[in-house]
Amino acid sequence: MADAGAVLITGCSTGIGRATAERLADRGHVVYATARRPESIADLAERGCQVLALDVTDEASMAAAVDRVVEERGAVGALVNNAGYSQSGAIESVPLDAARSQFETNVFGLMRMCQLALPSMRAAGRGRIVNISSMGANLVFPGGGIYHATKYAVDALSDALRFEVKGFGVDVVIVQPGAIRTQFAAAAKAHMPGDVAGDDPYASFNAAVERLTAEAYEKQPMKLFGGPPERVAKVVERAITTARPRIRYRVTPSAHLLIAQRRLMTARMWDAFVGTQFPRPGRS
Repeated sequence: MADAGAVLITGCSTGIGRATAERLADRGHVVYATARRPESIADLAERGCQVLALDVTDEASMAAAVDRVVEERGAVGALVNNAGYSQSGAIESVPLDAARSQFETNVFGLMRMCQLALPSMRAAGRGRIVNISSMGANLVFPGGGIYHATKYAVDALSDALRFEVKGFGVDVVIVQPGAIRTQFAAAAKAHMPGDVAGDDPYASFNAAVERLTAEAYEKQPMKLFGGPPERVAKVVERAITTARPRIRYRVTPSAHLLIAQRRLMTARMWDAFVGTQFPRPGRS
């Protein structure tokens, strides 16, 4: 197993970020685990992690975390951009400020973390950037347009960045999890549009999206085609330690199945398929 150097991970309070920090620390890596509220990850210090506050929507917070790693370790060896959440709801019903917040966290925060970590990586002549994307960068479910747009953006940025930094010894890797048993569904529910005064044409649709999202993560299909966050953590470790990492890693059967299914369908066929799962707004 190659030495990945100091590993800086964003969004470690729950799910994939926490599982990754735990796995890497347990296996002897130098881990800087971060979260907006450091008290939420204080227990990770007992696993051997360095615990830092880091809010990917705050410039000073991001810069301070990277500076700390560089000061103590000389360079960021591997950056794992995991922080993110899902903004659900029909696009017309989502307040623009909520959409902007989604992009600030999922896209612009990730991009800025790359910009801040790269100078030390270039100086060291080596480094890995692992961007946690989603199978949702390859297909779109109704009610998730804004979230999917952020993940399409993450993949586009990663593909460009991979070419731009390879000559400096830095590899960029995309990890695309499918359904993962985390608090993701609860977070998605929390970011559904609130009640709108008057006659809301999307009320029943948004309610159905909320229900179907919860069911997808809680009922039988998840047990068959999903997986625990530890499965993603194992892939992240492979991505930062293998000599020649893949460009994309897809994790869980749901990711492989749905991406392959989407490739076989035209856009109209996909619309018809999701129409069997989601109610169509405007039709009784």
